[in-house]
Amino acid sequence: MKNHLILLIPIVFISTAWPGEGIERATPTSPNILLIMVDDMGYGDPGCYNPASRIPTPSIDSLAAAGMRFTDAHAAGALCHPSRYGLLTGQYPFRADPGAWPRKATIAPDRTTIASLLRSGGYRTAMVGKWHLGFDEKSYTEPLPGGPVDRGFESFFGIRASTDIPPYFYIRDNRAIEPPTAHIEASQSAGWSPIQGAFWRAGGIAPGLDLADVLPRFTDEAIAVIDRHASSAKSESPLFLYLAYPAPHTPWLPSHEFRGKSGAGMYGDFMVMVDAMIGRVLHALEDQGLSDNTIILFTSDNGPVWYDEDVERLGHDSSGGLRGMKSDAWEAGHRMPFIVRWPGVVEPGSVCDHTIGFVDVMATLADITGIELSADAGPDSVSFLPLLKGAYRDSAPFRSPLLVQSGGGFMTIRKGPWKLIRGLGSGGFSRPRKIEPEPGEPASQLYRLDADPSESTNLAARHPEIVEELGTDINRILSASRSRAQ
Repeated sequence: MKNHLILLIPIVFISTAWPGEGIERATPTSPNILLIMVDDMGYGDPGCYNPASRIPTPSIDSLAAAGMRFTDAHAAGALCHPSRYGLLTGQYPFRADPGAWPRKATIAPDRTTIASLLRSGGYRTAMVGKWHLGFDEKSYTEPLPGGPVDRGFESFFGIRASTDIPPYFYIRDNRAIEPPTAHIEASQSAGWSPIQGAFWRAGGIAPGLDLADVLPRFTDEAIAVIDRHASSAKSESPLFLYLAYPAPHTPWLPSHEFRGKSGAGMYGDFMVMVDAMIGRVLHALEDQGLSDNTIILFTSDNGPVWYDEDVERLGHDSSGGLRGMKSDAWEAGHRMPFIVRWPGVVEPGSVCDHTIGFVDVMATLADITGIELSADAGPDSVSFLPLLKGAYRDSAPFRSPLLVQSGGGFMTIRKGPWKLIRGLGSGGFSRPRKIEPEPGEPASQLYRLDADPSESTNLAARHPEIVEELGTDINRILSASRSRAQ
């Protein structure tokens, strides 16, 4: 295979010599992989998904024009940490405890990650950006075990969580560059909800760190990784770069040059800035002659924080016609833009309507690179390489049922056109979050998404047999340790 695979994901500046120079290299024909994940971007934000979007996104749109746009791709969870856990491990996050991230590292040392898988095949692996899967923190002046460099990445530059969750400090590899010994007061923005705008929480911060500088700093670090890889005498080994931007998650801090560039207020302007940063990374690939040999995967970790009043006031629907927002069991909480550009393999401008999940990325990359998955790796991951190649033309569902858990714990299953939510209400941030059923009323929500993508009509009372079938599927998957066939 001559094409390189690149996944856009957070990455950092790396020293002049790669760590682990003695690692067995993959062949020169193995693809580079660039995985880019943004944070809290809605299905309706990019123009390639929503022609009525009031946010210009030329860089993201260019990826869709040159690659495949998935219309039914789902995060592993409707919040940041479960979504990232499922992406990196190919395991449903409800099988683990990613919610423990403030206290400890949440990926077990023996759990295969995308990075450790690719590194075992000779890849150089780097991450830049937001981790949000925990460290075994004891002191910010001591090493921080259990993070990216202990889970398959040779290098890491980033932050522990979101830029609205203290303490705020940069980490290189497994150490704080400067401990968070200063203090920053909380911030909010007039005219927005308490968790929108230039919102951040009070807490510790590294002296001199400016939250407005984090997004461009991560872009600089990612470009440095690309440049160094291209110029290295060791560049015969392919590169896996995971660039995990912590934006457009709050705080919304667009630089001066981006203010007023959208029709969606502070949020839209910050999203314009995110798109511009992605454009800088794409230009770096082009400048180094890597574009034609790179696979880029682009997505967002979960849905937006965008209310009905925001749609009415600004005329921009960040959810793109889907119901709900971040954290919800409804579609806008976890159905995400997902784009794959792979020159020479993926048909430019193509669209795929089959259901896939973030948990499927691991098996797909293993399939692309020819690296064998061990029996316990990626237990819920199904390769969608046949979809990328246009080789699956059956109208039947491509994968077995897909499970997603909302921020409030509602379990959701997709099976073909049917979707069952165990619970009434959003199960997340939207109100009502939880509704107790009336006597005789079903306690679940059932939607047929091909006919009702906005989830406007609950069919649970009309189709109890489908509720029972999907409920049985949920119980089977929950009781097993895996859903991928061995």
